[in-house]
Amino acid sequence: MAEAYIVAAARVAGGKRNGKLSGWHPADLAASVLDALIARTGCDPALVEDVIMGCVGQAGEQATNIARNAVLASKLPESVPATSVDRQCGSSQQALHFAAQAVMSGSMDIVIAAGVESMSRVPMGMPSTLPAKNGLGFYVSPNMQARYPGVQFSQFIGAEMLVKKYGLTRDELDAFALQSHQRAIAATRGGAFTKEIVPVAVRMNDGTETGELHTADEGIRFDASIESIGSVKLLQEGGALTAASASQICDGSAGLMVVNERGLKALGVAPLARVHHMSVMGHDPVIMLEAPIPATERALKRAGMKIDDIDLFEVNEAFASVPVAWQKTLGADPARLNVNGGAIALGHPLGGSGAKLMTTLVHALMARGKRYGLQTMCEGGGLANVTIIERL
Repeated sequence: MAEAYIVAAARVAGGKRNGKLSGWHPADLAASVLDALIARTGCDPALVEDVIMGCVGQAGEQATNIARNAVLASKLPESVPATSVDRQCGSSQQALHFAAQAVMSGSMDIVIAAGVESMSRVPMGMPSTLPAKNGLGFYVSPNMQARYPGVQFSQFIGAEMLVKKYGLTRDELDAFALQSHQRAIAATRGGAFTKEIVPVAVRMNDGTETGELHTADEGIRFDASIESIGSVKLLQEGGALTAASASQICDGSAGLMVVNERGLKALGVAPLARVHHMSVMGHDPVIMLEAPIPATERALKRAGMKIDDIDLFEVNEAFASVPVAWQKTLGADPARLNVNGGAIALGHPLGGSGAKLMTTLVHALMARGKRYGLQTMCEGGGLANVTIIERL
């Protein structure tokens, strides 16, 4: 079987809600990443055989196949097809898996995996809440209710369930949140994100352009301190999590070009990394966010690896309890985890986060001269993707 290689990885810097990217239509924002991947590889756009794009809020401006709309908004020719994927927060990580599977099978040679989410323009939960408010039903079916009687499927509840199950405290979650900002600050000031970020124009929510380029993640709190984080009120009474130890609402897009050996030859480029392992796992949908732990254990076993064989980890910081419970349970070296900060500081653009984290992981491995990286993230419904890559 052929191999799957990543030959380009790029993202826009995250934008805060109603911030510097909020004036961008999501199709146009995603198109900027598609164009950047073509430019960075020198690829003939007509050689791209598919675009697979993750997006959670497939409603409004992100409806009607956002992937195809992004292609039509880009410099890619109309002949390039596209499809949209929803595996909740893992949507664009799954897009990478589908792209890798396509080129490994030999059915395609050059595929773009990407993700986009404008949480300013398509608010979180809109695809389910808007129909429900208008009498058009809710996603929880009678059979689901019978199987899980009285259950409210909620990531907020699941995050606090993790806190209790793994004996986490507010102090350690706050400390992790501060570390996320500190690492993101160091990465930004040290230029660690420069090669991965695609500069785009600042477009505010009212449509005005400032003439500036957006080149730094907007959510980083450069004045963060343990005192300021500790002063934020709890999300629920008796809990341990706050808005400061949860991921930030974010506008963003990211993408990766994935090819096989024939694709490498056609493009005449050197690969950045090889996809070493990819898997996905279903788990308890009630606690919901615990799935990365057993999914990582299974992935390492299938890959014939141990946790210490991995040089860098990207575990999405949906809530601080997720990576903290993951790290403590698996015994991963905390110095290798989210080395440039995570979603608590950088933002979590839902369907765009999988490609965003992988873009950062690829570039971090290159910058540090490390070999293996592992990415995983919790996903609505009790799911988790795991991807292991090898830097080349």
